[in-house]
Order: sequence, then structure tokens, then C-alpha cells
Amino acid sequence: MYSPQSLHRWGITHSESMERLAYSQAFRDPMAMERANLLNMAKLSIKGLIESALSFGRTLDSDYPPLQQFFVVMEHCLKHGLKVKKSFLGYNKSLWGPLEMVEKLCPEAAEIAASVRDLPGLKTPLGKARAWLRLALMQKRLADYLRCLITRKDILSDFYESAAVMLEEEGAVIVGLLVGLNVIDANLCVKGEDLDSQVGVIDFSMYLKNDIDDYRSEERNGQIAAILDQKNYVEELNRQLNSTVTGLQGRVESLEKSNSKLIEELAIAKNNIIKLQEENQQLRTENSVIVMKTQRRLEVTQVDVDVELDTYKQSRQGLDEMYNEARRQLREECQLRQAGQDVENELVVQVSMKQEMEMAMKLLEKDIHEKQDTLIGLRNQLDDVKAINVEMYQKMQAADDGLKQKDEMISRLEEKTNQITATMKQLEQRLQEAERDRSTAEEGTRKFKQDFANKADNLQKQIAQREKQMLQLETDLKIEREWRQTLQNDLERERDIVAQLSAQALQINGLKKEFHRMHDENRQLKGICEEQEQALEELGCKLSESKLKIEDIKEANKALQGGQVWLKDKDATHCKLCEKEFSISRRKHHCRNCGEIFCNACSDNELPLPASPKPVRVCDTCHALLLQRCSSTST
Repeated sequence: MYSPQSLHRWGITHSESMERLAYSQAFRDPMAMERANLLNMAKLSIKGLIESALSFGRTLDSDYPPLQQFFVVMEHCLKHGLKVKKSFLGYNKSLWGPLEMVEKLCPEAAEIAASVRDLPGLKTPLGKARAWLRLALMQKRLADYLRCLITRKDILSDFYESAAVMLEEEGAVIVGLLVGLNVIDANLCVKGEDLDSQVGVIDFSMYLKNDIDDYRSEERNGQIAAILDQKNYVEELNRQLNSTVTGLQGRVESLEKSNSKLIEELAIAKNNIIKLQEENQQLRTENSVIVMKTQRRLEVTQVDVDVELDTYKQSRQGLDEMYNEARRQLREECQLRQAGQDVENELVVQVSMKQEMEMAMKLLEKDIHEKQDTLIGLRNQLDDVKAINVEMYQKMQAADDGLKQKDEMISRLEEKTNQITATMKQLEQRLQEAERDRSTAEEGTRKFKQDFANKADNLQKQIAQREKQMLQLETDLKIEREWRQTLQNDLERERDIVAQLSAQALQINGLKKEFHRMHDENRQLKGICEEQEQALEELGCKLSESKLKIEDIKEANKALQGGQVWLKDKDATHCKLCEKEFSISRRKHHCRNCGEIFCNACSDNELPLPASPKPVRVCDTCHALLLQRCSSTST
């Protein structure tokens, strides 16, 4: 036994060595001789079929002689080594058994098996096997199906003997040769042929060649190579066009997504603007309500202050009258007591008491003036509060787009107004206390008049009481001063609030500028959207043009490949043109040009096609289209 290295040195290939070994073994084993003969016949038939089909136009029908011989050779290869099975009618060798098992191994072959079972004219298993081979060749899956079958030796051993072609290496070689048949396009009519009664005889005259045939075969090989190059070029163009179409579709989808996002953003911006306008209207209404409330409260407080001033003036007039009466009484008593020195001494004492009373009255007047100043200060504070409220109102009118912080500021202002009303109430209480003190002072003056008329001791006691009252008034003045300081602090806080409101107004102006900027950006985005829509329209036009070009190229490719799509009988229940339902009286007919199924009335036309020189059945639409093409080519 020689190694592959030694054979390569002597110029002998591995295949040649295998053939020589097969021939050497054939003299020993007749089954090996049969396998070698069948392998050689398969090589010759497949090679001759490919060459003749490419030179003829690559679209073959059932009447083509090399194709018929190929099927005869394949029958002999598949029949080799079949086991004889017993049945009720006797012994039988059937090809349909192993071919039917392909359906279980490869689910894609189920359609072929189902269509073979549905064919009405086939009665024998041999006819079904022949129909299966023809349909697999038209599907360009014959090599794949047989490869799946060869890999399962356990299943084939039930149908074939151990030395059969399908169980040996020759079967794998034949399946590898069948891959080359994918270049061929076949249009076979399985219904019209009598596959049950055909006699499979190999015609060896087709494979006996001379020098002229060799020269012609070289020319054919050159033509075949040129045609294959053209086919590869057309397929490459088709791939490039498909890639460009997918790229354009991706761009269109991205532009549509971006356009939808921009539309959503515009809708959100519009909704935000509407919400801000509603909030602005609500703030304006609330501001107007707050201003009205503050004005009413200020009017009420002003009326109360005016009433208190009137009462204070009246009480002061009463005190002045009492002081004048006391002075007059003192004069009268001085005139009465000028008689003696004791009277004079008493008068001196009384004069000193009088001076002290005058000082006390002056102090009271000063207190009254200070209280008037405090009232004037309160009026000024009220005026300042009014001015602050006016400024607040103007600023609230100037703020078009208020935010949620304004609600908090309004609540703070309401708290401040409540505090101011509380301070006003406290001032009213203090004024009431001052009036009470004044009433007590009046009672003290009355007591002083009574005591002055009766005893001087009682006058001293009254002076002590007045001193105590003065101390109380001083404490009251200190309290009022402290209150004034608190009011000043409140004013400073309110000024801080005003500063904050001015800052908020600046922020609102900034928001206005941002709103205008967003509006400008919205306009720019609308312009960009319009430009993108124009670009999409242009891309759509270009896509339609490219689609038309692709359809033209596909039609040209179909014309080159003869690419009819042979529709299955089970897929069609109605005629494609008249849409009438098929029945026993209305039969199905295939158009040999487009491969669709029509009734007899819609396909009652015959024309010669590139695939078949003799006239074949075509539908009405293909008949009109082919006539139009013939007329255009003739002109």
C-alpha cells in the first residue's frame, strides 16, 4: 500500500489513485465494478448537463435530452444495491422508501414530499421517486437532501445492501458533484409526464466525443466563463444596491424618530407655557385680593387712629380747664391769706407746691407731646407700609411669569400684615392704658383740690402718688421706645423682603429672556424640521427612483436567470386574474413565464419563450407583456 506522499512524487493524484484502486478491486468484486461505472457515468452526465445547459441558456425543460439522461443515471445510482421487500403482490424494489425518509431528516423537504403525494397521475412508488428528483432539482436542493440521507447510514441500511453506492464513498462523491447543478435553472412540468411507465436506458452516444467536440467544448467553456462573470457582476451590483437601500431606509427611520422627538418636545413646551400663563393669572388674582384686603385694613386702622386723636384732644382741653380753675382758686386764696405771715408762709409753701404742680403738668405735657410724636411716627409707619404695599403691587404687576416661590412670599406678607395688625392692637391697648392713666390723673387732681382745700398733708401724699405715676409713665415711655426699635427692625426686615422681591423680579426677567431664547430655538428647530422634511421628500424621491432601478435590475436579472417562481398547487385556491375558485370543472394551469396559477380561460395563450423554443402556455398579462416587448424590440 503506497502513501499519499509517494504517489505525489510519482505525479499521481489522490483521485487517480482511488480510481486505480477501485479498478483493481473491481476485478475482484463485481459490486465495486458497478459502483465505479456508475460514478463515471454520473460524472459524465453531470458535466455534460452543466456545459450544455450553460451554452443553451441555462433554463431547461423536461424534453431536454441531457437532463433526461441525468435522471436515468440518478435512478440507476439510487437503485444500486436496493433490498427486495415482500408485499402482498410479490417482491418489490422501491426508490420511494429512502427518498421519503428525507422528510424526517430535513424538514424543508416536507413540501416536496407533500406535493408528490398530492399529484393525481402518480400511482407507483417509482413515479413518485422520479417526481421527487425533478422537484428537488427545480428547488436546487437535491445535493443537500441527498447529503442528509447519506449521513444516516443506520437508516439507509434498512433499504440498501452493504455494498450499495449510497453506503460507500462513491455515493459521497456523487453528492459532491450534484452541488454544481445549482447553477442550472430548470422549469419542469411534472403533471403532464407519464413518470410511472418510463423506461430508464442510458444513451452512451451522447458522451462519446471527438476532436471537433473537444474544440467546441473549449469554446463553450469560454462562453460559460464569460456568462458566469456577467452573472457575478450583476449579483454584486444587486448586493450594492440592496446595501444602499438599507442604508437609506435606516436614515429615513432615524430622521422620522428625530422628527417625532422634536414634535413631542414642542408639545411639552406648549403645555409648560400654558401652565405658566395659568399660574400667572392665578397669582394676579391673588395679588389683587391681597391688595384689597390690605387697603381695607389700612382704612380701618386710620379711622381708629383719627378717633383716638380726637379723644386725646378733648382730654387735653379738659386738663387745661382744670389747671386754669386750680390757678384761679390759688389766686383767690393768696388774696385771702395776705393778712398774716403764717398765711404768707403757707402761701410760700403753696407756691412751691404750685411750682411742683406746674413742673408735673409740664412733664405731663411733654409725655403728651411724646405720645403725639409716637402717633405721628405710627402714621408715618402706616404711610411707609402703604408705600411698600404700592411698590409690591407695582412689582407684582411687572412680574408676568411668577413662580411657586411667590406663594410663599405672599404667605409671608400675610403673616407680616397679621403682625402689623397685632402691633396696632397692642398700640390700641397701650392708648387705652394711657387713657386710664389720664383718668387716674384727673381723679388725682380732684383729690388734690379737695386735699388742698382741707389739708396740705394730703397734698404731699398726692405728690408722692404723682411721683409714682411719673415712674410708671417713664416705664411706659421706655416700653414705647423699645417698641419703636422693634418697629424699626420690622421696617428693616421689610426692606430686606423688598430687596428679595427685586431679586426675584430680576430672576423673572431672566426667565423671560430664557423663554424668548427657547422661543427662538423653537423657531430654529421648526426650520430644521422643515429642512429635514424637504430632505426626507428628496430622499423619498431618490428611494422611489432607486426602487424603480432595482426593479429594472431584478427584471433584467430574472431575464438572465429565467427566474420564474413556480407556485405550488396547494398554495393557490383562486385564479389570480378572475379570482374564481378552482374546482373539478375549473382546473389549475401554470403560466410558463411567471409561474403563477390561473384558470383555463385566463391562460388560453401560447407563445415561445427563451426557455423553450416551442410555444407554451402563458397567462393573459404575460401574453400582453411579451407581445409589447416583441413589438418594442422590432421597432
